[in-house]
Amino acid sequence: MGRIFGTDGVRGLANRDLTAELALDLSVAAAHVLGEAGAFADQRPTAVVARDPRASGEFLEAAVVAGLASAGVDVHRLGVVPTPGVAFLTAFLDADMGVMISASHNPMPDNGIKFLARGGHKLDDDIELLIENRLEEPWDRPTGAEVGRIGDSRAGVTTYVKHLVDSVPTASDDGGALDGLTVVLDCANGAAYEVGPEVFTRLGASVLAIHAEPDGHNINDNCGSTHLGDLQKAVVERGADVGFAFDGDADRCLAVDAQGNVIDGDHILAILAVAARDEGRLHDDTVVATVMSNLGFVQAMEKAGITVLQTSVGDRYVLEAMRAGGFTLGGEQSGHVIMSDFATTGDGVLTAIHLAARMSVTAQPIADLATVMTRLPQVLLNVPDVDKSRAGTDPVLQGEIAAASARLGDTGRVLLRQSGTEPLVRVMVEAPTAELASEVAEHLAGVVRATLSL
Repeated sequence: MGRIFGTDGVRGLANRDLTAELALDLSVAAAHVLGEAGAFADQRPTAVVARDPRASGEFLEAAVVAGLASAGVDVHRLGVVPTPGVAFLTAFLDADMGVMISASHNPMPDNGIKFLARGGHKLDDDIELLIENRLEEPWDRPTGAEVGRIGDSRAGVTTYVKHLVDSVPTASDDGGALDGLTVVLDCANGAAYEVGPEVFTRLGASVLAIHAEPDGHNINDNCGSTHLGDLQKAVVERGADVGFAFDGDADRCLAVDAQGNVIDGDHILAILAVAARDEGRLHDDTVVATVMSNLGFVQAMEKAGITVLQTSVGDRYVLEAMRAGGFTLGGEQSGHVIMSDFATTGDGVLTAIHLAARMSVTAQPIADLATVMTRLPQVLLNVPDVDKSRAGTDPVLQGEIAAASARLGDTGRVLLRQSGTEPLVRVMVEAPTAELASEVAEHLAGVVRATLSL
């Protein structure tokens, strides 16, 4: 059997790749591994389990809960809750582990299982490998009073909503921090369909929620953060101040200004970094981003006196760097933003309310706030069917990269990355003009084809 865990838990086509049997076995193995690793306190272990609204989540939730309870773990079943809500409640309820059943922004037929350790943190790679190695092993099954108990805990959702509302520093006991703002929320027919509108309403905003009627089949269906057209149209037609789009499990968000223009993750991170600096919440005046962040973001942060620490692509690398340095803000272009003062993972609703709060505090539209950075034209080309292992060592290619970098100087940059799953190389170029970026990218892509051909 090949690796089961990917970069964000276990994910695949539900009932084919990710079956009820596998979900049950994974849950039993996770309970055993975490228990033996000392993750469980000296008491009966507990777990928090939730899902997004997709139909397959119903039987996968049943399998996960059954596996945990059969291994002697008591289960708090939350129902439909965003992934960051599970992370928060795992810590808040002092649970020994958390489980989220979701495939995030993937199409409805897919699903996934993500395990969280005590405190609401993602599992380390070595723990995931141990879980894989323990699948289908014989084990001593508890009986009688030693089996786990299962209970529904919708009260936890109320606690999570209060946590989000309380995170806005200008909020009063009766809300009001977003009074006067008209906001459109695209809930992607996903896990934030209740939490998102409720939080914004409690903070005083006038809310129009779209794609907030999940039926098990319509999650991410031409909506949410991967399909912004409906949100752009609704914001303009409603005359709203701003719009926010979440993905299926609401661990990220993108924004739309009053004219329907998209505010991407780099702009969002820049706005929040400046806000955190002004409020004295940006540790060491540093923000963590990935190497894919636009050079315009890096230049803007430098001008604002903020250091940018760049990591490999993936939120787990951003998280690792944040935890290692004690940094309080990090994120990716996708809108996956981590505010560690309030969350252990990306939280789309949290990100959105803090962007809206910045609008209120400064009395500026989000379009004006976004001018803190100017995005450089970026071209990304995938070059398939090449020997990606030589991308970092081939002398001819390296010479061409150096020449292109010298040509662009401080006004642009070149980045070549190997795909983690396919035999291809990604060529990314940023330059002062789209024409120059395309020219340099096409040239380098041709060099990759010529020098790394299989």
